[in-house]
Amino acid sequence: MNKKILITGGAGFIGTNATAYYLEKGLKVIVYDNLSRKGVVQNLSWLKKLKEAKKNLVFVKGDLRNEKTLEKTFKKYRPDLVLHLAAQVAMTTSVEDPRYDFEVNALGTFNVLEAIRKFTPQASAIYSSTNKVFGETAGVEVVEEEKRYSYKDIKGISETFPLDFHGPYGCSKGAGDQYFRDYARIFGLKTVVLRQSGIYGPHQFGIVDQGWLAWICNSLVFNRPMTIFGNGKQVRDVLFVEDVLKGYDVVFENIEKTKGQIYNIGGGPDFTLSIWELFEIVEKISLKKIRYGFDKWRPGDQKVYISDISKIKKDTGWKPTVSPEDGVRKLYSWIMENKKSIKEADVFAR
Repeated sequence: MNKKILITGGAGFIGTNATAYYLEKGLKVIVYDNLSRKGVVQNLSWLKKLKEAKKNLVFVKGDLRNEKTLEKTFKKYRPDLVLHLAAQVAMTTSVEDPRYDFEVNALGTFNVLEAIRKFTPQASAIYSSTNKVFGETAGVEVVEEEKRYSYKDIKGISETFPLDFHGPYGCSKGAGDQYFRDYARIFGLKTVVLRQSGIYGPHQFGIVDQGWLAWICNSLVFNRPMTIFGNGKQVRDVLFVEDVLKGYDVVFENIEKTKGQIYNIGGGPDFTLSIWELFEIVEKISLKKIRYGFDKWRPGDQKVYISDISKIKKDTGWKPTVSPEDGVRKLYSWIMENKKSIKEADVFAR
């Protein structure tokens, strides 16, 4: 009998890629999504057209906040693997509506954990956390260079760096982060936390508040002016979506070692980009110039964040393989091939 994986947010950016990935591997995939994000309807339509979807894809329209629908889904399908990707993902939205942010990210994650505990306690489960749990990484000295910021004395932020939940989004995702870890300690669940950084790739309908690489590419393709918040020297380690999927796989495959653990997963020190450096790559690919203006820094924005990924490398052998230039080319090509879907998703509307 095929293994079953339940993916919350399975029609979102990472979720769509994960759903297609596990369908191709022969798993039965249960997508649980409320279809509230821009682009998810287009993503779900694409998924349903895959040849593997006819026999192995199940879609459940449901909200994380509705524990009855969630528990009914877990009870019916009893997945072997759980990939919890659904979330409210924008810092700006969390400030505008902190209650909604809390209910989706904190309460929603609690509901997922309770459903696992009640109906599939032997399942392996991954939570997609965020580098925002480290806040502004206070105390780390940053150096300003011509086109980027960099750390003065370290290569990256490790899992042992002090947590500093900043803003409602940081608090809500941080709550889910710690709950996922604690359900391994207290209830013996096979849960793993992945603090993700800079994931990008196809099926990412980037908007101004989230998905910065795709947003910049979209702005260029559709000839829209964009706003740089701050000075454009902000740096993130970036990870192409194919690499993060391989990360999920090795975590699941090594669950006896990885359960109860927290891992930083991103491009690491070797795969980093500032906004200006991304501009250079995209303008080189497109032979066009990006139009932009400036605005003030956003609350909680880190001048530089780079993951120390040595722990997950040590425990699983995983490492990123797709360079930022290659990954951005793939993302840009997908945008060019899917302009109609991106227009339909109305990513530029506020």
